[in-house]
Amino acid sequence: MIVSRTFAVLAALLLVGAVALAMLAPPELPLGQALFLLDHRLPDALRGGIEGHGGGWVWRDLVLPVLRRPAWLVPASIGLLCAGASLTFGSSGAGRGPRRRPGSPRRWF
Repeated sequence: MIVSRTFAVLAALLLVGAVALAMLAPPELPLGQALFLLDHRLPDALRGGIEGHGGGWVWRDLVLPVLRRPAWLVPASIGLLCAGASLTFGSSGAGRGPRRRPGSPRRWF
């Protein structure tokens, strides 16, 4: 129950942030440029850390394509994944009460 609510809140925050980015920033602002606008040293520090710990192929094949996408797309994607996780964890059988067989009398107490 708490896990599904946590994912639901996280999904709401990420989706609202994605809409805010899409409305307030230029439409095709890449994520890499948005990070550069936040701090001019951030993309270089990110690249150095990823290449140092993961290798050059991680930067070139995984991170660089993500940084070329619009800035709103990454939080929207993560928000949709969190919404799906919230629905998945919230649909467990816990909290629904005992099951009864069809045709058995109901108890009202």
